[in-house]
Amino acid sequence: MTGQPQPVIGQPASYASAGVDIAAGDRAVELMKASVTRTAGPEVIGGIGGFAGLFDAARVARMRRPLLATSTDGVGTKVVIAQRMRRYDSIGLDLVGMVVDDLVVCGAEPLFMTDYVVCGRVQPERIATIVTGIADGCLTAGCALVGGETAEHPGHFGADDFDLAGAATGVVEADRLLGPQRVRAGDAIIAMASSGLHANGFSLVRSIIDAAGAALDLDSQPTGLGRTLGEELLTPTRIYARDCLALADSCAVRTFAHITGGGLAANLARVLPPDADAMVDRASWQPAPVFRLLAERGRVGAAEMERVFNMGVGMLAVVDEDDREAALRLLTERGLPAWVIGQVTAGTGRVRLTGQHPD
Repeated sequence: MTGQPQPVIGQPASYASAGVDIAAGDRAVELMKASVTRTAGPEVIGGIGGFAGLFDAARVARMRRPLLATSTDGVGTKVVIAQRMRRYDSIGLDLVGMVVDDLVVCGAEPLFMTDYVVCGRVQPERIATIVTGIADGCLTAGCALVGGETAEHPGHFGADDFDLAGAATGVVEADRLLGPQRVRAGDAIIAMASSGLHANGFSLVRSIIDAAGAALDLDSQPTGLGRTLGEELLTPTRIYARDCLALADSCAVRTFAHITGGGLAANLARVLPPDADAMVDRASWQPAPVFRLLAERGRVGAAEMERVFNMGVGMLAVVDEDDREAALRLLTERGLPAWVIGQVTAGTGRVRLTGQHPD
């Protein structure tokens, strides 16, 4: 009835009673501060805890015609494997690799990154471990982690559920921009080995594991892997940023292709001009055992495997044929397995995979 006071049921409401622990969030920030600070070069202004990350762009202002590049991504349902294994030290490396290596495809140097971690319940040590991994990845990539956000979503996420995403900004001189406009028939295509599955295709991976039950438990050690399945699946994404930038500084690189969702053919096609094809020889490399394991246990066809997974190739470089050997030497010296995987020919923008992987 209007005008009459409504009855109060239960205890007074508060943020804590709704499931959000502000003190735990503050504790997580304190635990991650040292890791984030490690990534800060002289260009980073201020520190963690501000409303915005600040980056001194004076060096960018001295460039002739700087083009800013930006990328954002997450790690998909690989977080579920980390959650099941209760291992959170490498998932941040995956995030950095998925984000910054999209920038270097066009020749951009990653400058800084921000992250977003959301969970059902803030567990300060877990959050700090995740962010430490992100900071480690930024150090590997040569960029700063200038800020981020930790969010607690009770009722939306389960208490142990979490997800993470990130965004990065890079810069490249306009006259050094890489891409399809530089690709020519006769160019060599060089593959750089992946460290494993990276962070794509995990919905299919989990489907295969769940269907197999105890026969493919995360703690099992299938023949050929040399470690448990869970450890194999949590192998962090290889971060190629510095290797790619070093290659672009030393050789006539036309473009790169980051092999993520969609597989080798779809991602290589994105950097081909309309008058060129790419011929890729499967016989030039042998995918790691984990790919065969998933194909056999899940009865996944070859075409579907190639469409979903990187199949052992994490990054491609299209280089002038005259610089092919120099490029291979440089990558080998940097400790990155690399090989000639194919060649660019005249065509209509298609990728043609030929041959079979060695047995």
